[in-house]
Amino acid sequence: MAKSLIDSVLDSIFDEKWAGRRGEKLTERELKWVSLFGRKGKTLRNLYIPKENGQTSEIDVIYITQKGIFVFESKNYSGWIYGDEKSLYWTAVLPNRQKNRFYNPIMQNRTHIMCLGLYLEKEVPLISIIVFSERCELKKVPEQLDNVCVIKRDKIYYTVKSIWDKLPDVLSENEVEDLFALLKPLTDVDESVKALHIRNIRGKYESRSNVDSAGQQRVSGDSQQKELIRNDDTSADKSVPPSLICPRCGKELILRTSGKGSNIGKQFYGCSGFPKCRFIQQV
Repeated sequence: MAKSLIDSVLDSIFDEKWAGRRGEKLTERELKWVSLFGRKGKTLRNLYIPKENGQTSEIDVIYITQKGIFVFESKNYSGWIYGDEKSLYWTAVLPNRQKNRFYNPIMQNRTHIMCLGLYLEKEVPLISIIVFSERCELKKVPEQLDNVCVIKRDKIYYTVKSIWDKLPDVLSENEVEDLFALLKPLTDVDESVKALHIRNIRGKYESRSNVDSAGQQRVSGDSQQKELIRNDDTSADKSVPPSLICPRCGKELILRTSGKGSNIGKQFYGCSGFPKCRFIQQV
Protein backbone atom coordinates (compact mmCIF):
# COMPACT_ATOMS: atom_id res chain seq x y z
CA MET A 1 0.00 0.00 0.00
CA ALA A 2 2.99 2.31 0.29
CA LYS A 3 3.27 5.00 -2.34
CA SER A 4 5.34 3.90 -5.31
CA LEU A 5 8.61 5.59 -6.25
CA ILE A 6 7.02 6.94 -9.45
CA ASP A 7 4.08 8.37 -7.49
CA SER A 8 6.44 10.05 -5.03
CA VAL A 9 8.60 11.56 -7.79
CA LEU A 10 5.59 12.86 -9.73
CA ASP A 11 4.01 14.32 -6.60
CA SER A 12 7.24 16.17 -5.80
CA ILE A 13 7.52 17.62 -9.32
CA PHE A 14 3.96 18.74 -10.01
CA ASP A 15 1.74 21.08 -8.00
CA GLU A 16 -1.49 20.21 -6.20
CA LYS A 17 -3.69 21.31 -9.08
CA TRP A 18 -2.02 18.75 -11.34
CA ALA A 19 -2.23 16.08 -8.65
CA GLY A 20 -5.91 16.84 -8.12
CA ARG A 21 -6.69 16.06 -11.75
CA ARG A 22 -4.39 13.09 -12.08
CA GLY A 23 -6.98 10.46 -11.19
CA GLU A 24 -9.47 11.85 -13.70
CA LYS A 25 -6.82 11.82 -16.44
CA LEU A 26 -5.96 8.20 -15.70
CA THR A 27 -9.65 7.27 -15.83
CA GLU A 28 -9.96 9.04 -19.17
CA ARG A 29 -6.96 7.09 -20.44
CA GLU A 30 -8.62 3.79 -19.51
CA LEU A 31 -11.75 4.82 -21.42
CA LYS A 32 -9.67 5.30 -24.56
CA TRP A 33 -8.96 1.57 -24.43
CA VAL A 34 -12.68 0.88 -24.02
CA SER A 35 -13.42 2.93 -27.14
CA LEU A 36 -10.52 1.44 -29.08
CA PHE A 37 -11.89 -2.09 -28.61
CA GLY A 38 -15.31 -1.45 -30.09
CA ARG A 39 -17.38 0.15 -27.33
CA LYS A 40 -17.14 3.63 -28.70
CA GLY A 41 -18.10 6.76 -26.84
CA LYS A 42 -17.23 10.38 -26.12
CA THR A 43 -15.29 11.30 -22.98
CA LEU A 44 -15.52 14.58 -21.04
CA ARG A 45 -13.74 15.55 -17.82
CA ASN A 46 -14.55 18.04 -15.07
CA LEU A 47 -18.04 19.16 -15.98
CA TYR A 48 -19.60 21.97 -13.96
CA ILE A 49 -23.35 21.25 -14.14
CA PRO A 50 -25.49 24.34 -13.41
CA LYS A 51 -28.11 23.91 -10.69
CA GLU A 52 -31.36 25.76 -10.15
CA ASN A 53 -29.95 27.62 -7.13
CA GLY A 54 -27.18 29.16 -9.22
CA GLN A 55 -24.49 26.83 -7.90
CA THR A 56 -22.75 24.00 -9.77
CA SER A 57 -22.16 20.27 -9.40
CA GLU A 58 -18.75 19.08 -10.56
CA ILE A 59 -18.59 15.68 -12.27
CA ASP A 60 -15.17 14.06 -12.68
CA VAL A 61 -15.59 12.06 -15.90
CA ILE A 62 -18.45 11.00 -18.19
CA TYR A 63 -18.48 8.56 -21.10
CA ILE A 64 -21.33 9.25 -23.56
CA THR A 65 -22.35 6.14 -25.52
CA GLN A 66 -25.29 4.64 -27.37
CA LYS A 67 -26.02 2.67 -24.18
CA GLY A 68 -26.32 5.84 -22.09
CA ILE A 69 -23.91 7.97 -20.09
CA PHE A 70 -21.39 6.37 -17.73
CA VAL A 71 -20.79 8.80 -14.85
CA PHE A 72 -17.47 8.31 -13.03
CA GLU A 73 -16.54 9.57 -9.58
CA SER A 74 -12.77 9.27 -9.30
CA LYS A 75 -11.04 8.82 -5.93
CA ASN A 76 -7.24 8.85 -5.92
CA TYR A 77 -6.75 7.57 -2.35
CA SER A 78 -4.18 5.01 -1.23
CA GLY A 79 -4.45 2.67 1.77
CA TRP A 80 -7.32 0.47 2.90
CA ILE A 81 -10.81 1.71 2.02
CA TYR A 82 -13.81 1.02 4.26
CA GLY A 83 -17.42 2.05 3.71
CA ASP A 84 -20.92 0.96 2.76
CA GLU A 85 -23.80 2.28 0.70
CA LYS A 86 -25.66 4.01 3.55
CA SER A 87 -22.81 5.44 5.64
CA LEU A 88 -22.40 9.19 5.27
CA TYR A 89 -18.60 8.88 5.38
CA TRP A 90 -16.04 6.33 4.23
CA THR A 91 -12.53 5.90 5.64
CA ALA A 92 -9.09 5.51 4.08
CA VAL A 93 -6.53 3.93 6.43
CA LEU A 94 -2.88 4.50 5.52
CA PRO A 95 -0.04 2.07 6.37
CA ASN A 96 0.95 4.32 9.29
CA ARG A 97 -2.64 3.88 10.62
CA GLN A 98 -3.57 7.46 9.87
CA LYS A 99 -7.28 7.62 9.05
CA ASN A 100 -8.87 10.04 6.59
CA ARG A 101 -12.63 10.35 6.28
CA PHE A 102 -14.30 11.36 3.04
CA TYR A 103 -17.88 11.77 1.93
CA ASN A 104 -19.61 8.59 0.68
CA PRO A 105 -18.76 8.54 -3.07
CA ILE A 106 -21.91 6.53 -3.87
CA MET A 107 -24.06 9.32 -2.43
CA GLN A 108 -21.85 11.93 -4.04
CA ASN A 109 -22.18 10.45 -7.52
CA ARG A 110 -25.90 9.85 -7.00
CA THR A 111 -26.27 13.59 -6.49
CA HIS A 112 -24.18 14.32 -9.58
CA ILE A 113 -26.39 12.01 -11.63
CA MET A 114 -29.56 13.69 -10.37
CA CYS A 115 -28.19 17.11 -11.33
CA LEU A 116 -27.07 15.85 -14.74
CA GLY A 117 -30.48 14.28 -15.40
CA LEU A 118 -32.25 17.53 -14.57
CA TYR A 119 -29.89 19.46 -16.83
CA LEU A 120 -30.41 17.12 -19.80
CA GLU A 121 -34.21 17.37 -19.57
CA LYS A 122 -34.56 14.05 -21.38
CA GLU A 123 -34.56 10.38 -20.47
CA VAL A 124 -31.00 9.06 -20.83
CA PRO A 125 -29.68 6.04 -18.86
CA LEU A 126 -27.08 7.31 -16.37
CA ILE A 127 -24.74 4.63 -15.00
CA SER A 128 -22.78 5.28 -11.81
CA ILE A 129 -19.22 3.96 -11.46
CA ILE A 130 -16.96 4.82 -8.50
CA VAL A 131 -13.28 4.46 -9.42
CA PHE A 132 -10.47 4.17 -6.88
CA SER A 133 -6.72 4.20 -7.50
CA GLU A 134 -4.87 0.92 -8.00
CA ARG A 135 -2.75 2.05 -5.02
CA CYS A 136 -5.55 1.32 -2.57
CA GLU A 137 -7.17 -1.88 -1.35
CA LEU A 138 -10.98 -2.08 -1.17
CA LYS A 139 -11.26 -3.90 2.13
CA LYS A 140 -14.94 -3.55 2.94
CA VAL A 141 -16.97 -1.76 0.30
CA PRO A 142 -20.02 -2.72 -1.81
CA GLU A 143 -18.33 -3.63 -5.09
CA GLN A 144 -21.54 -4.37 -6.99
CA LEU A 145 -25.01 -2.90 -6.37
CA ASP A 146 -28.08 -2.69 -8.57
CA ASN A 147 -27.34 0.83 -9.75
CA VAL A 148 -23.64 1.43 -9.06
CA CYS A 149 -20.23 -0.25 -9.32
CA VAL A 150 -17.28 0.42 -7.00
CA ILE A 151 -14.01 -0.63 -8.64
CA LYS A 152 -10.31 0.05 -8.93
CA ARG A 153 -9.13 1.86 -12.03
CA ASP A 154 -7.63 -1.21 -13.70
CA LYS A 155 -11.13 -2.76 -13.80
CA ILE A 156 -12.69 0.02 -15.90
CA TYR A 157 -12.48 -1.83 -19.21
CA TYR A 158 -13.96 -5.05 -17.81
CA THR A 159 -16.72 -3.20 -15.93
CA VAL A 160 -17.83 -1.04 -18.85
CA LYS A 161 -17.72 -4.08 -21.15
CA SER A 162 -19.84 -6.12 -18.73
CA ILE A 163 -22.49 -3.38 -18.40
CA TRP A 164 -22.36 -2.58 -22.11
CA ASP A 165 -23.11 -6.14 -23.17
CA LYS A 166 -26.26 -6.24 -21.03
CA LEU A 167 -27.82 -2.99 -22.25
CA PRO A 168 -29.64 -2.22 -25.50
CA ASP A 169 -28.75 0.76 -27.67
CA VAL A 170 -30.98 3.65 -26.63
CA LEU A 171 -29.23 6.49 -28.46
CA SER A 172 -28.28 6.94 -32.09
CA GLU A 173 -24.80 8.04 -33.10
CA ASN A 174 -26.22 11.48 -33.89
CA GLU A 175 -27.81 11.70 -30.42
CA VAL A 176 -24.44 10.83 -28.85
CA GLU A 177 -22.85 13.66 -30.83
CA ASP A 178 -25.65 16.04 -29.79
CA LEU A 179 -25.16 15.20 -26.10
CA PHE A 180 -21.42 15.69 -26.45
CA ALA A 181 -21.99 19.11 -28.06
CA LEU A 182 -24.44 20.05 -25.30
CA LEU A 183 -22.18 19.08 -22.41
CA LYS A 184 -18.72 20.00 -23.73
CA PRO A 185 -19.11 23.74 -22.99
CA LEU A 186 -19.57 22.82 -19.30
CA THR A 187 -15.92 21.69 -19.22
CA ASP A 188 -14.65 25.02 -20.52
CA VAL A 189 -15.55 27.29 -17.62
CA ASP A 190 -13.37 30.13 -16.41
CA GLU A 191 -11.53 30.20 -13.12
CA SER A 192 -14.18 32.39 -11.49
CA VAL A 193 -16.77 29.61 -11.88
CA LYS A 194 -14.40 27.10 -10.31
CA ALA A 195 -13.56 29.47 -7.47
CA LEU A 196 -17.26 30.11 -6.85
CA HIS A 197 -17.86 26.35 -6.72
CA ILE A 198 -15.24 26.02 -3.96
CA ARG A 199 -16.58 29.03 -2.06
CA ASN A 200 -20.09 27.63 -2.17
CA ILE A 201 -18.86 24.34 -0.72
CA ARG A 202 -17.04 26.10 2.10
CA GLY A 203 -20.04 28.35 2.76
CA LYS A 204 -22.26 25.33 3.24
CA TYR A 205 -19.94 23.96 5.91
CA GLU A 206 -19.91 27.28 7.73
CA SER A 207 -23.70 27.52 7.77
CA ARG A 208 -24.08 23.91 8.83
CA SER A 209 -21.55 24.40 11.62
CA ASN A 210 -23.64 27.31 12.90
CA VAL A 211 -26.78 25.19 12.77
CA ASP A 212 -25.12 22.41 14.74
CA SER A 213 -23.89 24.82 17.41
CA ALA A 214 -27.48 25.96 17.91
CA GLY A 215 -28.49 22.39 18.69
CA GLN A 216 -30.72 21.87 15.67
CA GLN A 217 -31.16 18.40 14.17
CA ARG A 218 -29.55 17.40 10.90
CA VAL A 219 -31.62 16.06 8.02
CA SER A 220 -32.09 12.32 7.61
CA GLY A 221 -33.80 9.80 5.35
CA ASP A 222 -35.59 11.26 2.29
CA SER A 223 -34.97 14.78 3.55
CA GLN A 224 -31.24 14.03 3.56
CA GLN A 225 -31.34 13.04 -0.10
CA LYS A 226 -33.12 16.30 -1.00
CA GLU A 227 -30.49 18.19 0.95
CA LEU A 228 -27.75 16.39 -0.99
CA ILE A 229 -29.24 17.56 -4.28
CA ARG A 230 -29.32 21.18 -3.11
CA ASN A 231 -25.92 21.07 -1.43
CA ASP A 232 -23.70 18.93 -3.61
CA ASP A 233 -20.18 17.58 -3.04
CA THR A 234 -20.38 17.42 0.76
CA SER A 235 -17.14 15.92 2.00
CA ALA A 236 -16.29 17.35 5.40
CA ASP A 237 -17.47 16.70 8.91
CA LYS A 238 -20.35 19.09 9.62
CA SER A 239 -19.10 19.57 13.19
CA VAL A 240 -15.71 20.88 12.06
CA PRO A 241 -15.14 24.63 12.68
CA PRO A 242 -14.96 26.72 9.48
CA SER A 243 -11.34 27.59 10.26
CA LEU A 244 -10.45 23.89 9.91
CA ILE A 245 -12.11 23.40 6.52
CA CYS A 246 -9.84 23.35 3.47
CA PRO A 247 -10.63 26.40 1.29
CA ARG A 248 -9.62 24.51 -1.84
CA CYS A 249 -11.62 21.29 -1.64
CA GLY A 250 -13.79 21.57 1.47
CA LYS A 251 -12.35 18.59 3.35
CA GLU A 252 -11.24 18.67 6.98
CA LEU A 253 -7.82 20.07 7.94
CA ILE A 254 -5.83 17.70 10.16
CA LEU A 255 -3.05 18.64 12.59
CA ARG A 256 0.19 17.02 11.42
CA THR A 257 3.90 17.14 12.24
CA SER A 258 6.55 17.62 9.59
CA GLY A 259 8.87 14.64 9.41
CA LYS A 260 11.48 15.99 7.03
CA GLY A 261 13.07 19.11 5.59
CA SER A 262 13.88 22.36 7.32
CA ASN A 263 10.55 22.32 9.19
CA ILE A 264 11.03 18.89 10.75
CA GLY A 265 9.20 18.60 14.07
CA LYS A 266 6.97 21.59 13.41
CA GLN A 267 3.20 21.19 13.36
CA PHE A 268 0.86 22.35 10.62
CA TYR A 269 -2.68 21.74 9.38
CA GLY A 270 -2.81 19.63 6.23
CA CYS A 271 -5.80 18.76 4.07
CA SER A 272 -7.30 15.31 4.74
CA GLY A 273 -7.70 15.01 0.98
CA PHE A 274 -3.91 14.65 0.57
CA PRO A 275 -2.39 13.80 -1.89
CA LYS A 276 -5.22 14.96 -4.15
CA CYS A 277 -5.22 18.29 -2.33
CA ARG A 278 -1.98 19.65 -0.83
CA PHE A 279 -3.28 22.73 0.96
CA ILE A 280 -1.49 23.48 4.26
CA GLN A 281 -2.18 26.06 6.97
CA GLN A 282 0.30 27.15 9.57
CA VAL A 283 -0.59 26.58 13.24
